[in-house]
Amino acid sequence: MADIATASARTTIDVLRAIGEDTRFRIVALLHHGELTVSDLTDILGQSQPRISRHLKLLTEAGVVEKHREGAWAFFDLVAHGPVAAMVGVAIATADPDDPVLANDLDRLALVRNQRAATAQEYFAAIADRWDEERSLHAPDDVVEAAIVAALADRPYRSVLDMGTGTGRMLQLLIGDRLDVRAIGLDNSHSMLGVARANLERAEVHGVDLRQGDVYSPPVEPGFDLVVVHQVLHFLHDPARAVHEARRLLNPGGRLLIVDFAPHGLEFLRTDHAHRRLGFRDDTVVGWLQQSGLHADEPRRIEPPDDARGLHDDERLVVTLWLARDIEVPATTADFAAELAAEVASGSTSDAVPEGAL
Repeated sequence: MADIATASARTTIDVLRAIGEDTRFRIVALLHHGELTVSDLTDILGQSQPRISRHLKLLTEAGVVEKHREGAWAFFDLVAHGPVAAMVGVAIATADPDDPVLANDLDRLALVRNQRAATAQEYFAAIADRWDEERSLHAPDDVVEAAIVAALADRPYRSVLDMGTGTGRMLQLLIGDRLDVRAIGLDNSHSMLGVARANLERAEVHGVDLRQGDVYSPPVEPGFDLVVVHQVLHFLHDPARAVHEARRLLNPGGRLLIVDFAPHGLEFLRTDHAHRRLGFRDDTVVGWLQQSGLHADEPRRIEPPDDARGLHDDERLVVTLWLARDIEVPATTADFAAELAAEVASGSTSDAVPEGAL
């Protein structure tokens, strides 16, 4: 309730006016369950596209709804943070979940999501053989994922960016049912974002913002505790630039996790699977991280199973985790240090220094 109190009277009136109409409240109630397109809302509500677009425009102007594009597609979602989000959340919470109109809307939402999942499955089925062939050459996914979770376990995070989210699996792994984490998944492929969206909905992972965009110019502002680049760099012509962009988006003290392959000799991954790079040496990736102003931990190697296809060492895919931390001192600590230094210089310091301050 404290968040609501910070909103101006004008903002409060604008928000209440925006959501205080039958169709717009139904739209808000639907977006509470995840992002939707104009076409989705047209199918669910049985209203014309111009009318739905007009309602969305009013909700967007009031700051209730946010819009982002995936090529020719536009997705709409509720604003996630701040006093407006708090007000809208209270309004939705007070609505009767058994209201017949809202309940019917949710039934139709389920149909739209099922259609979405079927489309995603059709696309993924077309590339499944390629994915399965590659995955058979390295350690099982559950082993790799356990290593990722273990690597990140020592420090909490409240905001995550998954650059090149693909199927959305990293977001499922790192977010799960947590509602206190701001999460964005970025991918250049609209089709893959469709797969990720369907997978996240099926796993009931809520509040993730999926965006279409280029890793060389991410359409997001800096401010993440954790940025993940999972099995992406080997597709890129300029992986160092992607690392630099990922680092730019970190909060002070944030972390960057890169997951990719060690050097190997599987040339068919380049010719048949569009890999531009056949793995990366530790000193290469660590050099990129250090040049970006990050402190790199010792790389973690995950060997493939003994029965993985390949007769020679360079035909076995070794997954490597490179974790790096921003070494910039957070502002609060820097301010305290400067303050303390000034007091020492003036001779006005007391003998007591707060425990844990240095």
